[in-house]
Amino acid sequence: MHRSHTCGELRISDINKTVTLSGWLQKSRDLGGMTFIDLRDRYGITQLAFNMESNAALCEQARKCGREYVLKVSGNVIERSSKNTNLPTGEIEIEVTAFEVLNEAQTPPFTIEDNTDGGDDLRMKYRYLDIRRTPVRNNLLLRHKMSQQTRVYLDAQQFTEVETPVLIKSTPEGARDFVVPSRMNQGQFYALPQSPQTFKQLLMVAGMDRYYQIVKCFRDEDLRADRQPEFTQIDCEMSFVEQEDILNMFEGLVKHLFKTVMGIDIKELPRMSYAHAAKFYGNDKPDTRFEMTFVELKSAPVETLHATSIIPAGFPVFDNAELVVGICAKGCAEYTRKQLDELTDFVKRPQIGATGLVYARVNADGTIKSSVDKFYDEATLKTWAEKFDAEPGDLMLIMAGQADKTRKALSELRLEMGTRLGLRNNNSYSCLWVTDFPLLEFNEEENRWFAMHHPFTAPKPEDIPLLETNLGAVRANAYDMVINGVEVGGGSIRIFNKDLQAKMFNILGFTAEEAQAQFGFLMNAFEYGAPPHGGIAFGFDRLCSLFGGENSIRDFIAFPKNNSGRDVMIDAPSEIDTKQKKELGL
Repeated sequence: MHRSHTCGELRISDINKTVTLSGWLQKSRDLGGMTFIDLRDRYGITQLAFNMESNAALCEQARKCGREYVLKVSGNVIERSSKNTNLPTGEIEIEVTAFEVLNEAQTPPFTIEDNTDGGDDLRMKYRYLDIRRTPVRNNLLLRHKMSQQTRVYLDAQQFTEVETPVLIKSTPEGARDFVVPSRMNQGQFYALPQSPQTFKQLLMVAGMDRYYQIVKCFRDEDLRADRQPEFTQIDCEMSFVEQEDILNMFEGLVKHLFKTVMGIDIKELPRMSYAHAAKFYGNDKPDTRFEMTFVELKSAPVETLHATSIIPAGFPVFDNAELVVGICAKGCAEYTRKQLDELTDFVKRPQIGATGLVYARVNADGTIKSSVDKFYDEATLKTWAEKFDAEPGDLMLIMAGQADKTRKALSELRLEMGTRLGLRNNNSYSCLWVTDFPLLEFNEEENRWFAMHHPFTAPKPEDIPLLETNLGAVRANAYDMVINGVEVGGGSIRIFNKDLQAKMFNILGFTAEEAQAQFGFLMNAFEYGAPPHGGIAFGFDRLCSLFGGENSIRDFIAFPKNNSGRDVMIDAPSEIDTKQKKELGL
């Protein structure tokens, strides 16, 4: 028997028991007459005590062991004289009577402790060592509990888990596919699925009614903190539903996860239209943990620039702008010139691309001091303050330019101010639904319309006539769930009518032959009685990182890729040999 107990379960009530433990040597301390070892396994740490007087041979053997040696010990549970209140096992220790080295270990390249000295690349190379650290191990345990409770909820709602293929057909819409050459069909390729979208729709045609899958998906995209080439979705579909049915069902899932995993009760999720989110937050995934919503001083077309009393003519930057918009940072009027210059430099970064920033302070006595005083008098500045609901001590930050670009830049500034003011606490959660997205977006370079989500998203029923007259005004029957400014899930009601689906393919530039070649299997299935259906997919890795209070998903994936899409531990991707290439016809 390698162990009778784990290293995390013994307590003061176990005193005088004879036990056997196995684990890794976390740390050792030689105090002359006594040697102490912290023995670690997945469940915790237990202190081992070796007494030179009572058993010198065991003590000498223990002193020869290094970090991460795999040990097996037996002994008696005794009360610690110097207790450690930071450990659940901190009131006891093991007086060792038998000792065995199960395996020696090289000195690890970084410390296996909560606050390690290893950098990201080093830890990724030795990921099997990194997982021994408590924070990473706890992240994986959190992920396990999240998947477990997802299944508990969906099983109770009569969903059936169905596996869909991993080797599928490449499609031209969406992100880049990872392709897999076929040896048996040389010159032809499979693709790894970006999502099981068409298969889950086929399952609805097949009458499965409620489907889910916690599934691996693959996208050959540029990477960042919340994106990996392979990722996991909670993928779901339902038949005979409308949008409200989907929102209620999966709002219930998220509430269940918060309650069972975090012990947090989430209130009913508010609904926000895409248009409202863009106007007041500058993006379609607003962080609503704090206010600081946008205030427009001018949003008139360029040809009517001076048709407002809030911004009289005189300042060329505002005069020539399509949009003048700002935020009110409460209590920030005392910002120094250095701090204001930092904010200006922030918005001028290439990633944001603004040309500058205007500020106006509301002083304690109610007077207003701005960076554009020579262009506007005190009375004009006071009308701005009224518009912003700015009070003494507040700071107005204003940007101007082309509407979409300015909103995006101000959105980044708003988030930066939220961070600086401590308003984006990772331990607080603000959830909402964003609805009524545009169905289509026009690409100027390719001179054609693209689906904002995917080609199977249904338009709002009342907007279907606009498909003939005003494509840009058609709203999608689509919805995203946003938590703390992160899109964690998105979905839509699907097109289930073959004629409407054919029309959508036509709008997207597919010929009838191309649509049949790419999606004929789905169109053919619709000939046999497709029910009204819709669904959603949650980014499972993102959900886990949010619940874990982190911004990066990597530490919630057992073996992630780095920012270049490489697995530095196994050195992948890598070359294949000439024989393999020949077999594949490459």
